[in-house]
Amino acid sequence: MRREDLETLFDFGYWTKDRVLECAAKLTRAEFQVPSGVTTRDLRGTLVHTLDVESSWRARLQRQPEDVWKKELAATDYPTAAALIDHWRRDEQEMRAWLATLDDETLQEIFDLEPGSPPKERFPLWYYVLHVHTHTQQQLGDAAVLLTRMRQSPGNIEFLEYADFLHREGTRPVGHARVRVGRQHLGGDRKST
Repeated sequence: MRREDLETLFDFGYWTKDRVLECAAKLTRAEFQVPSGVTTRDLRGTLVHTLDVESSWRARLQRQPEDVWKKELAATDYPTAAALIDHWRRDEQEMRAWLATLDDETLQEIFDLEPGSPPKERFPLWYYVLHVHTHTQQQLGDAAVLLTRMRQSPGNIEFLEYADFLHREGTRPVGHARVRVGRQHLGGDRKST
């Protein structure tokens, strides 16, 4: 996988995150923290966990000391979505800066996550970076479900919705040139071909 592709996926993830957090910011403190009977964590816990995983995996992949990437964020430090939004913006800048330092060759290299592990347990660096993205998307999907149950749906958060957004805004990063201009997917589910 190329860095350009990973950056596109992270752009999509941050677009999704912004939509979810915009809806979460409309909730009261009590709603933000209400227990969930639907997902593993409440909304606040889900979002804090998502930010924590992004940050800790990046630190681990940057070979920062274990005490840095093992430290967990406490949900209680984020009583409202606003506090979380500020932290996530800073983390997003750090993630984007780190991704920009990776070249395609580095992404293909085997990353020894646990030094000395057997070859069958070792993967290219891009596997781990992609894991960060897919974990975020899964957790943001859970958050979207919780928000929808509280009548604050972020709407469709699929990749083609993001691609349509880029075209409507008149922006098309390098990796998006292959997406056909003018395809509108708003307003309902559809089958992919």
